[in-house]
Amino acid sequence: MSPSAPERLTAGRVVKHLLVMLAASVVLGVVVSGLALPFAGMAGISARNVSESVKELPAELETQALPQRSRILDANDNVIATIFDENRVNVPLTQVSPFMRQAIVSIEDYRFYEHGALDLQGTLRALIVNQANSGVVQGGSSITQQMVKLTLVQQAGDDEQARAEATEETFSRKIQELRYAIAIENTYSKDWILERYLNLAYFGNGAYGIQSAARTYFGTSAADLTLPQAALLAGLVQNPVGLDPTVNPDRALQRRNVVIDRMAQLNVVTDEDQQAARSTDLGLNVRAPSNGCVSSVAPFYCDYVLRYLLADPSLGESEDARRSLLYEGGLTIRTPLIQTYQASADEAVADAVDPTDNAIGGLAMVEPGTGYVRGLAQSRPMGTNMEAGQTYLNYTVPERLGDSNGFQAGSTFKTFVLAAALEQGIPVSWGISSPEQIAVRESTFRDCDGEPYGGSTAWEPSNSTDSGYMTMTTGTRLSVNTFYAQLTQRTGLCQPFELARAMGVELDNPTGEEQPGRLAERVPSFVLGVADVSPVEMAEAYATFAGRGVHCDALPVVQISDSGGNVVKTYDPTCDQVLTPEVADAVNEILSGVLAPGGFAAAQSLGIDDAGKTGTTQNARSVWFAGYTPNLATVAMIAGANEVGTPISLEGQRVGGRRFGNVSASRFVAPIWGDAMRGIRDELPGDDFTPYSASALREAVGPPDPQGSVGLGGRATTRISGDDD
Repeated sequence: MSPSAPERLTAGRVVKHLLVMLAASVVLGVVVSGLALPFAGMAGISARNVSESVKELPAELETQALPQRSRILDANDNVIATIFDENRVNVPLTQVSPFMRQAIVSIEDYRFYEHGALDLQGTLRALIVNQANSGVVQGGSSITQQMVKLTLVQQAGDDEQARAEATEETFSRKIQELRYAIAIENTYSKDWILERYLNLAYFGNGAYGIQSAARTYFGTSAADLTLPQAALLAGLVQNPVGLDPTVNPDRALQRRNVVIDRMAQLNVVTDEDQQAARSTDLGLNVRAPSNGCVSSVAPFYCDYVLRYLLADPSLGESEDARRSLLYEGGLTIRTPLIQTYQASADEAVADAVDPTDNAIGGLAMVEPGTGYVRGLAQSRPMGTNMEAGQTYLNYTVPERLGDSNGFQAGSTFKTFVLAAALEQGIPVSWGISSPEQIAVRESTFRDCDGEPYGGSTAWEPSNSTDSGYMTMTTGTRLSVNTFYAQLTQRTGLCQPFELARAMGVELDNPTGEEQPGRLAERVPSFVLGVADVSPVEMAEAYATFAGRGVHCDALPVVQISDSGGNVVKTYDPTCDQVLTPEVADAVNEILSGVLAPGGFAAAQSLGIDDAGKTGTTQNARSVWFAGYTPNLATVAMIAGANEVGTPISLEGQRVGGRRFGNVSASRFVAPIWGDAMRGIRDELPGDDFTPYSASALREAVGPPDPQGSVGLGGRATTRISGDDD
């Protein structure tokens, strides 16, 4: 069959010579109007524009590091989440199946290893077809040119104009590509170019690069791709959307077979291999890429990690820079999360509080001596379906790293006053008459400057447990409000407040113009837990008691490595001795009684050394249990909250299938702590608390301050009974 007129015309000697002249002139860097004029005329552009545009280009293309996905790992190096802007895992060419290398070269640029930046035969073939059809029908770009184009698109990012310029189908853009390609070919080896191309290419379904494509479509690695698998992926590069095998399997199969046939035609594979590969089905094992925290086994822990790192100035000058590093840097982020701890926490919270309840359940686990956060759970799962109780608000972490102001922690704050009193030399045996209700003037409380707090306003705390003569031990175990009001008169407001801050409770909110310089929570009722806090803060604080007075900042990250496995940063525990060890021993002895027979939370005892404190707010908006062993501090919370998290009373609410009446921490939230801790009981070392010694305590802290003798009262006796406050 003789060629048609257009074919005879465009294949003529004149066009061939012009193409050769164009290629030569560009390669030599002397594109001038005279040489480029005939070609530019065919393309509908001026020779001057072509010449000027080429002159303005840099001689070399900067090949920046490719964005890669980052991984978040647990304490045992199991992946708990992947995060990325582009789902890419770079691999060296040596870790790409030979079938894949052969397939992509066969179908895209079979003379890749033979020609330079420009495949003149391929360009000529494309020009003939395109001119015959009055448009761009067939591409003639080499793999190097394609790599240049992909690099320009990738580096354009979200700049729509830059992306448009990098993809426009014009001869001017082709010339620009070619100049960059020449520089690339002069700088890098063919294998380097092919490797970058395979890592750059988009294969559809969110898979950038050959490793992600192999995982996404076949659940395998790039190194293990078979001939039919490699042929399918090589075929997708041409049109990853139109040839998507999950949407258009017939078209994808046809394209795959075209690649296989081309490989056989080039004698890359045998006829026998060709027939065997063609006879197989697509063999897909599609695995949708998981991006972000929603699908993580620990979604709000994952969220905590990301917010913690985004707030770390050492990872970048701005939050945007830090985000780019996290989502594009191919990092490996190791955390101290233990999945068995996380699973036990999740189960305990889910069993007690339903996602759609007018309440939020939360729990945090912090390791004494390191601050490692071992688990984090909340009752409302991560997601956008509010009708199903889902949310993206993290209620378990400090306000600066989450989405909630926190919730009042009730009588769990009494331990800060207890510890401050012991530090001041007030003995464990000290006691005072603690009636059912008292009225105390605010002026009887000392502030940080030693001056009286407030004026003549009376504060009238009352008990919901028991009354009578109380010591440090009985007043704490029975959580007697009037006892602690009087103990706070003796300690002053400053030391308990500062001790709580030193132990990890974030109490830095100013009160406003009425009391400039004074902090909102440093008030007489501080002892009753009027400050809003999170489970992580309280677990961090109570871990200080377990650690014999050593406070360690809560730590959700252990180490960050880059894509090459090099350590970028290590997050070592940050610890300080903020409490005398003997004081912590005394606190542990007193709080052990809460879990001992007759204590409010005796039913939750683990059968090993453990201690804890209940907390219920006076308006019943939240209930807490802060408990610990020598090796783990766990704090559980249930807070009344509507669908958007606004605090409401728990009284009368149905939570976890139970009606909340006569709200108390021992009945409603302590069981969450017990269930979570029993689930990991066998994994805990089972160490013992250091025994409390009254003489050692006296020697360590000295005699009490004689200036702090407000309201010692008389001795009385009372029956020890009642429920939590």
